[in-house]
Amino acid sequence: MRAMAYMSRGRSLRMSELSLNGIEHKERNEIPARLVLENGAVFRGVAFGALDVKRNTGEVVFTTSITGYQEILTDPSYAGQIVTMTNPLMGNYGANAEDLESWKPFISGFVVRENAERYSNWRASESLGKFLEQNGILGIEQIDTRRLVRILRSEGAMRGVLSTESLSDGELVEIARQSPKMAGLDLTKGVTTKGAYGLDSNSPAFPRRGQGVVSPPHVVVLDYGIKQNILRKLVAHGARLTVMPSTATLEQILEQKPDGIFLSNGPGDPDAVKDTIAMLKKLIKREEHPIFGICLGHQLLSLALGGNTYKLKFGHRGANHPVKNLLSEKIEITSQNHGFAVDWKSMPNDCELTHLNLNDQTVEGFRHTKLPIFAVQYHPEASPGPHESDYLFGQFMEGME
Repeated sequence: MRAMAYMSRGRSLRMSELSLNGIEHKERNEIPARLVLENGAVFRGVAFGALDVKRNTGEVVFTTSITGYQEILTDPSYAGQIVTMTNPLMGNYGANAEDLESWKPFISGFVVRENAERYSNWRASESLGKFLEQNGILGIEQIDTRRLVRILRSEGAMRGVLSTESLSDGELVEIARQSPKMAGLDLTKGVTTKGAYGLDSNSPAFPRRGQGVVSPPHVVVLDYGIKQNILRKLVAHGARLTVMPSTATLEQILEQKPDGIFLSNGPGDPDAVKDTIAMLKKLIKREEHPIFGICLGHQLLSLALGGNTYKLKFGHRGANHPVKNLLSEKIEITSQNHGFAVDWKSMPNDCELTHLNLNDQTVEGFRHTKLPIFAVQYHPEASPGPHESDYLFGQFMEGME
């Protein structure tokens, strides 16, 4: 019987060489790699990207996004995590200098079924593998990502180790088990800006405020690992921005004389960001500023208002999550990346649930009924993802006017 062939990176591979744990290749230039989970599961594949990085640990998670791998790689919310792509082919449109959500990737590792070394896109300047290499990120390909995702969905996101070392499987399992758990980690200080900086629009068409005075609303953006497209959206809606570190004090924020406060996305456990929660409690008590939070910012606002958060089993990561806007009764297809959620039963009575996840009924948004405060768990800037939640930025601008 003629052997069926699987085309991989421009060459044929016999089906007899396929296995549940990946594909065994014999080429001299390929470096064997393993992804080992804390539950003992071992996935054997081939390393790509930064081959000089011999080992890295992190929480192994998955995203269902079909495209947008470069934005995912550079999203600071993935700090401390080994990211698995469920779509089997990655790298086919290469990488470029424009689709960056931060100044560098913060992920601990990248897992794909197949890495396309040959790419085709008019905007591309290099391959996915080269991009990872230049940014010090180790990747692994040619493993069964379907089996991996099934494990993560049934048992939950868990710690893992990505390695090209000559250690036994048992030794790598123990390394994974000794690595830090995501719960209890404050990772915001490692991804925030080092100092404050300003941004505004080059267009003179700012919204009119007051008695016909043309003046852009001044927004202080607290950076817990902010994505660049959030900044672009705020500027596009007419705001003048001062981006400040996550460690900014209330006094430093008020010195900027803001019209509104924005709380960004970010990595780690929201309950571990104690100093920020204490600062936000003082800020809310002043009842002076409209406040808008996204993702981690949503969770931090919830905690500052007296609510609680909890860790999801495997989180929400992807660009097609359905969310119901309870105010408009419309369904939004949203981009999401978070591993924690708000416990609505713990929230005070003067908060109103505004958005609900239709997959698992978790909290996706709320607003304060007496103060100009609102937040959403998902990413309305959607990079990558659909843009139908862009109205939230306009809502924030209206609140400042």
